[in-house]
Amino acid sequence: MPELSNLIAFSLISLGMVLTPGPNMIYVISRSISQGRRAGLISLGGVGIGFIFYMLCAAFGITGLVMAVPYAYDTLRIAGAMYLLYLAWQAVKPGGRSPFQVKDLPQDSDRQLFLMGLMTNLFNPKVAVLYLSLLPQFITVGNGTSVLNQSLVLGTVQIGVSLTVNSIVAMAAGSIALFLTQKPSWAAAQRWVMGTVLFGFAVRMAVEGRK
Repeated sequence: MPELSNLIAFSLISLGMVLTPGPNMIYVISRSISQGRRAGLISLGGVGIGFIFYMLCAAFGITGLVMAVPYAYDTLRIAGAMYLLYLAWQAVKPGGRSPFQVKDLPQDSDRQLFLMGLMTNLFNPKVAVLYLSLLPQFITVGNGTSVLNQSLVLGTVQIGVSLTVNSIVAMAAGSIALFLTQKPSWAAAQRWVMGTVLFGFAVRMAVEGRK
């Protein structure tokens, strides 16, 4: 198992990232608004399979890389910090928008919804960078638990957080969209809170050495 402090910190980052607008959330919300909650949840099922694929690839890849390449950990640590800074800027930059500002989509079958959710996630670079750059920050080498096991546990936590939040958002997408339309200041506040949280974690990663 990862250390408890790492598990909590990674859970918070996962929460911050899933609340930051990205292709997965925008697609799920679009489907929920245009085709109903059921369509949004089916689409989210495809997104979840994409997460599992990336998690397994990253878990085995990170295990080999950290053990075989000198300074690989530090390289991934800096890359992860830079990526969080990028996400923080995307959240607060002028012209940033709420993921609930979406367009209607055509009606699709359950199979098409699932496959589109899967492809949206597989072609989302945010997911690949999440696993390859951020996951290693929370893995402790030499604590008695293998790098592979820690990677799988952390990846499972991220998937659980992402699917839980997106399920809630899909179920309430219509109501949330109406609320944010009437009170746009709340959407701006959400973006700034998430940007600040991600910036804080980026600084932490940049200055922190190997545990």
